Amino acid sequence: MIKSDIILDGHKLSWHSDRIKDWIAGKRVPPITIDMALTQDCNYRCTYCYAFFQRNEGHRMTKDVVFRFLADCAELGVKAITFTGDGESTLSPVFSDAVLEGKRLGLDMAAASHGEKFGPLDLEKILPALTYLRINISAATPERYAKIHGTSQQAFFRVKKNIEELVRIKRENNLTTTIGLQMVLMPENGEDIIPLADFAVEMGVDYLVIKHCSDDKDRTLGIDYSKYFELKDVLEAAQRRSNSVTQITAKMSKIMSQGKREYTKCFGPTLMLQISGTGLVAPCGDLFATDKKRFHIGNICEQSFKEIWHGEKFREVMEYIGSDEFNPQTQCGTLCLQHLVNTYLYDLKENNGPLLESSAQPPQHINFI
Repeated sequence: MIKSDIILDGHKLSWHSDRIKDWIAGKRVPPITIDMALTQDCNYRCTYCYAFFQRNEGHRMTKDVVFRFLADCAELGVKAITFTGDGESTLSPVFSDAVLEGKRLGLDMAAASHGEKFGPLDLEKILPALTYLRINISAATPERYAKIHGTSQQAFFRVKKNIEELVRIKRENNLTTTIGLQMVLMPENGEDIIPLADFAVEMGVDYLVIKHCSDDKDRTLGIDYSKYFELKDVLEAAQRRSNSVTQITAKMSKIMSQGKREYTKCFGPTLMLQISGTGLVAPCGDLFATDKKRFHIGNICEQSFKEIWHGEKFREVMEYIGSDEFNPQTQCGTLCLQHLVNTYLYDLKENNGPLLESSAQPPQHINFI
């Protein structure tokens, strides 16, 4: 039996139709999911990293700031928070307490990490509070790992040991927490696909997801999206390594899209918001940068998220990116986090597409849309 209950290439909005209906009716609806970093710091220099496009001036988030933010989210009706983004959140001294506090407040909590700096963390305590923990790893040998992630070969062995520890804790405590791996695939790194798929199976994690590499609108990273077509067979071969324990999925909808989008307005951030590791609230990571201040809504270090969400600036920015004055085809980087959500919402609102309402058994991680 092949594992197939985790949606890794798609969205889950059909299980949130009530909120979609409110949005269509013109009501101000809170985000379902918020992706955020707790810091902009990171000790890696990954070759595919998008974070250096997102640098902005801000603050260091304290425990008080983060706890106030989480309380606001719970009160407003936000359903899920993922600690991921433009920094390595496990480097923040707030990380563990924030995971536990969010869970206590009734929020679904998750995190993405390079997985190297788990030493100070009490994984036995944190892991039960997480819906999922995803390790970003794009190679399965020390040499390739060091080259792609901009770190030492020794770091690979620390990460491997930490993955083994995560799987052990999950199994021994019969946890429902999903332990996943994510490969950010640059076209020139096709040789790493099969070894990493085999590594995922060997580790006994719940999934490996292989995703495209995003680029900014100026194509600074130089991603040639046509080169992904040459990897189709090897990606399909990797997926066939799935078994009853480990699901291996390539995000083919994006990988094979040639970096193109069909929508000409942006609606996704209303339901899937991003926050920088400096506390900056903006529609998405692509708009964090200092030269994108037109899109900067507020900062949770300076005022409460509740005030920001109710404020006029929030409404103004969301209306602007959803208007004819803004075109993500020319003003945004490629294949953003909200891409599939945007595709669905644009078709629904601009093309009178069908409202999807699912009565099927909900998939895992339903609030991480």
